[in-house]
Amino acid sequence: MAPITVHNSLKPGPPVPFVPRAEGKVSWYACGPTTYDLSHLGHARNYVSTDIIRRILMHHFGFKVNFVIIIKARRKRLLELEKEKPYTPDQIRDLVFKAFRAYAGSNLPLLAAEGQPAVDEHNYLERRDAAYGAVLAGGTLSGEGKPGDAEAKLKMHLSNMDSAAKALRDGSGFDGAEEVLLPFLDSLYKETIDTSDQTIFTDLTQAMEKAFNDDMTALNVLPPDAVTRVTEYVPQIVAFVEQIITKGFAYEANGSVYFDIAAFEKAGNTYARLRPESKNDKALQEEGEGSLSKSLEGKKRSGDFALWKKSKPGEPYWPSPWGAGRPGWHIECSVMASDKLGEQMDIHSGGIDLAFPHHDNELAQSEAYFHQCGKGEHTWVNYFLHMGHLSIAGSKMSKSLKNFQTIQDALSTTYTARNMRIVFLMGRWNDGVEISPDMRKQADNWESTVDNFFTNIKAKLAEAGLTTAGVKDLSLEEGTGKRLVDELEQAKQDLDAALRNSFDTPGAMQVILRLVRNANIYMNDKSAEPNLQALEAVARWVTKIVGILGLDAGAQPPYDGLGWTSAGAAAAANLDPKTAVQPYAAAHAKIKGDVQALNLAESSIQTLLVQQNPEGEFAELEQSGERDVEKLAMPFLRAASRLRDELRAIVSILEPNAKEAVLSLSDRIRDYDLTDIGVQLDDQADKPSLIKFVPAAKLIAAREEKAALLAEKARQKEEARKAREKAEAEKWTKAKMSPLDMFKGDAKYQEWDAEGLPTKLVDGSEVPKSQVKKLRKEWERQKKLHEEYLIKFGKA
Repeated sequence: MAPITVHNSLKPGPPVPFVPRAEGKVSWYACGPTTYDLSHLGHARNYVSTDIIRRILMHHFGFKVNFVIIIKARRKRLLELEKEKPYTPDQIRDLVFKAFRAYAGSNLPLLAAEGQPAVDEHNYLERRDAAYGAVLAGGTLSGEGKPGDAEAKLKMHLSNMDSAAKALRDGSGFDGAEEVLLPFLDSLYKETIDTSDQTIFTDLTQAMEKAFNDDMTALNVLPPDAVTRVTEYVPQIVAFVEQIITKGFAYEANGSVYFDIAAFEKAGNTYARLRPESKNDKALQEEGEGSLSKSLEGKKRSGDFALWKKSKPGEPYWPSPWGAGRPGWHIECSVMASDKLGEQMDIHSGGIDLAFPHHDNELAQSEAYFHQCGKGEHTWVNYFLHMGHLSIAGSKMSKSLKNFQTIQDALSTTYTARNMRIVFLMGRWNDGVEISPDMRKQADNWESTVDNFFTNIKAKLAEAGLTTAGVKDLSLEEGTGKRLVDELEQAKQDLDAALRNSFDTPGAMQVILRLVRNANIYMNDKSAEPNLQALEAVARWVTKIVGILGLDAGAQPPYDGLGWTSAGAAAAANLDPKTAVQPYAAAHAKIKGDVQALNLAESSIQTLLVQQNPEGEFAELEQSGERDVEKLAMPFLRAASRLRDELRAIVSILEPNAKEAVLSLSDRIRDYDLTDIGVQLDDQADKPSLIKFVPAAKLIAAREEKAALLAEKARQKEEARKAREKAEAEKWTKAKMSPLDMFKGDAKYQEWDAEGLPTKLVDGSEVPKSQVKKLRKEWERQKKLHEEYLIKFGKA
C-alpha cells in the first residue's frame, strides 16, 4: 500500500512520507485563536481544514490522534479601554487616521512608496486600485501564475483598509476600523491602566473563547483533546526561560529576557528553518513581537526576540526572577505544547502567516530548551502543516465583506456549515483559497447532487420495503449492478490514493461526485430495473466518506448509516419517538379526515380508510427500539400517500363535482400537507408515489418559486389578453370610418374625387402620381376593413 505523504513546511517541495513517532498514534499541537474578537471566515478556513485532516487521520487511516490547542489573549482589551476614554470626535478621528497610516506602512508597501503623497481616506481607493488593482481583479503580485497565499493575505489587508477608510470618510469613529486599530494600539500600550487586577484582561477573552468554541461547534469541528491557556502556565513559562538562559541561549537585559540567535546557531542549530529567506525581515520581526518590539533596551541584535518582557505601566504582569513582566508571545506555545506532548511531537499546525517569525521562534526556543551538547540538533516538530489564506474574489466583494466577515454572520446569512466545509474541501488545505462565485456554484452543485442521490436511494429502498440494514454480499452477476459495484471498488481505491497524497480533498471530492453521477445514470436507466443492493452499497460508502469529512453534523463514527442527517431529523432524534413523529401523525389524521369528508362510495377508498393502521405499525417500531425518525414516520406517510394514490386512480370515474374536489384535495396533500413537514411525493406511472424526506424550507421555497412563476405567467397572459382586446377595439374604431371620408379631414388636401381620394394639394397643385399610388393602397385597405365592420356589426 502506498505511504501517506504530506506537505511539510520544514521540507519545501513535494509531499514527504508521513511516519509518526509511535505506530498508530499521532501527537498534534495547533495554534489556537488569539481571542480578542469574534472569529471570521479566515479562522473558519484554518480550523475547518485542520479538522478535516484530523478526521481523515482518525477515521480513514485509523490513527489515534492526541490533539492539543492553545488559546491566547491579546489586544482587544486595549481597544475596549480606548473606547472608554473621554475622546472628542476629532481625537478619535486622529487616532484612527494614525492607525490607518501605520497599517498601510506595515502591510501595503506600495501605498507608502517614496515620492508619492501620503495615503489618506480620500485618495485611498484610487491609490489602492493603481497599486493592487491587478490582484483585486484576480491576478498575482508578480503578474504570473495563479493567486496564492500572498495574494490572499494582501486582500485581507486591503479589506481591513477598505473598512477603515470608510470609517474615516463617514466619521463613524472606531466602528469599522478595529482591524487597523488593534495592532496600532498594541504598539502604543497606553500607560494609564492599573493592571494589578488582571481580570480586566481576562474577562473579555473568556467571552471571546466561548464564542470561538460556539463557532467551532456550529462548524462541526471536533473539540480538542486538551486546551491550554497562557494565564494558567506562567510559573512553567518562567522555569522554561530560566533553562534556556542556563544553556546559554538567552540573556537578561533591563528586566527583559531575549533569545540569543547567534549563540543558538553557534552551537550547531539552525534558526528560521521554516522561512530562512525571512530571517532578517525586520517588518515581520516587529509584527511578530507586537508591542514587545518597542523599548528594546539591551538587545544585542535586532533579530533576537523576547522570551520575557518587562512590563510597563498599563500592561499585565507576573512576578519573575527578572522583575514584574509577562511572557513573550512565542514562548507561550513552546511551554504549553511541550507540557502536553513532550519534547517531540508529530504535527504542529497553524495559518501560513504564523510560519515566520512565530513558528520559527517556537522551534528555536524549544530546541534550545531541549538541546544536548554533542548530540546534534534537537527535533521538536517532525511535520509543520500550514493552512493557506482565504480571500474573497473580486474587489467589489470587499465592500460587502463586513456583512459576512464573522463566522456567525456567514452562517446566518450566506452559508450553512456543510456548504462552507464543501467550499474548503474544494481547495487544497495548504494553498490559498479564493472564494469566487464559480467556486460557490461548484460547491452548491456538489452538495445538491449528493443530497438528491441520498434522498432518491432512501425513497427507492423504502418503496421496496427494504430494511436498509446494510449490504452483506455483493457477488452480483453481470447485468444486475456488477458494473456499478466495480465502479464503487475503483472509487474506494481512488479516494484512498487521493487522501494519501497529502490529504488531496479536491481529488477526493471528484471521486465521490463521479461515483454518484454514475449511480444516478444507472438508477434512472429505464431499460432495466436497477439493482437496489448495488445502489445501497454505493450510498452507504458515500455516507461513510462524507461522515469522515465532517459533512454530517448528526453522524458519529463508524458512519455506517445511509445518507446525511437533516438538521430537522437530527433535532427530532433527541425527542421522545411519539413527539418526534407527531407532525407526520397529525398530517395523516388530517388527510384521512378530509378523505372521509368526501363521502366517496368507492370500495378501494373505504378499504384503505378502515384497514390501514399506521399507529399500530409505529408502535411495533417503537417497541423494537427504532429511533430513526424517518423510519418511525414512514407508516403515517405511507398511509397518507396510499390514500392520495387511490384518489388519483378513481378520479376518472367520478362525477364532475366530485372529480374537482378529489383533484383539489390530491394537490393540497402533495403541495401543502406533506411539503410543510418536509416530505416530497414523486408521482410514478403505475407505481405508488415515491416518498422522499427533503428539508421543508427547500420544498416550501420551491413551491413559492413555482407559485411565483405561475403568477407571472398568469400576469403575462392577462396583459396579452388586454393588449389583444385593446388592439381589437382600436381596429374596429378605425374600421368604422368610411373610405369616402378618410382623407377629407386632412388639411394637406383641398380637392377629392368621387371615391374620396385626394386630387389636389392645399397649394392647388396636383397630387404627385407616386403619392396617389400610396394613397390608393391605404384607401383599399380601409375599404376592406370598413366592409368587415359593416358585416360584423350588421350595418351592411
